[in-house]
Amino acid sequence: MNLLYLLMALAGGAGLSIQAALNSRLSAGLGGQPLVASFFSFAIGALCLGAVALVQADWHNVAANIGQQPWWRWLGGAIGAAFVFTTVYLAPKIGITSAMFLFIIGQLTAGMFIDGFGLLQMAQRPVYWWKLAGLGVMLVGLVCFMFGDKVFLHE
Repeated sequence: MNLLYLLMALAGGAGLSIQAALNSRLSAGLGGQPLVASFFSFAIGALCLGAVALVQADWHNVAANIGQQPWWRWLGGAIGAAFVFTTVYLAPKIGITSAMFLFIIGQLTAGMFIDGFGLLQMAQRPVYWWKLAGLGVMLVGLVCFMFGDKVFLHE
């Protein structure tokens, strides 16, 4: 696998945690309103993407194909908005690390189903026992991380 791709993925993961902290603080600064903070975060992100897309995109190709997309392909934006809101809402309640740990478990589980069954028109990739075992190890890690204080410190 390309090292650049691995580094991009690691940076993206780090960015999610940083984004959760920044948006959580924005929410607190705006009177504890996670929906408003999520809206501004998404709006600023859309403006940044729009500026880059204005320069980089092949708009003739976009215009020729935009109306031919099935309805479900447009749900990514709604899911992204829900994710941003969820991070803003949960970060101060359960902590960034716990939230990210749960997000990662959810991402891996959904990703294995999408890959394993070739859902959403993605290429089908086999799910081997070691991938399931790896997810199991992460679940055990999640339990230790989230509930270890109660189990090991008897709080």
